[in-house]
Amino acid sequence: MIKFIYMINRVDGMTFEEFVDHHRNHHAPLFTSIPEARQYVKKYTVSHPVPAEGYPSPAYDGVTEIWFENWADHNTFFASKNYKELVNPDESTFIDMNTVAVVVAEETVVV
Repeated sequence: MIKFIYMINRVDGMTFEEFVDHHRNHHAPLFTSIPEARQYVKKYTVSHPVPAEGYPSPAYDGVTEIWFENWADHNTFFASKNYKELVNPDESTFIDMNTVAVVVAEETVVV
């Protein structure tokens, strides 16, 4: 299984609360609404920082994690018409695309 971790920041002019609301309540349902998400995506999560006394300020406003069984499923999903026409255009409405950081990983559960 291949895991894609996207660390994301909000666009200028958007509050953190607006960003979280859009990510959770608009973008995530949009992402999961396309048939390709049910067909190719094994797991999809969105996360946002919470106050954590004693820890440094968060480097990002949010994290999206997407798991695929293999590269072929990843490629098919992101090449799909529904992703390109419905989901992808929404990303730049709330994500500062110039600051996105990506980690591609193979997850190992330790505990």
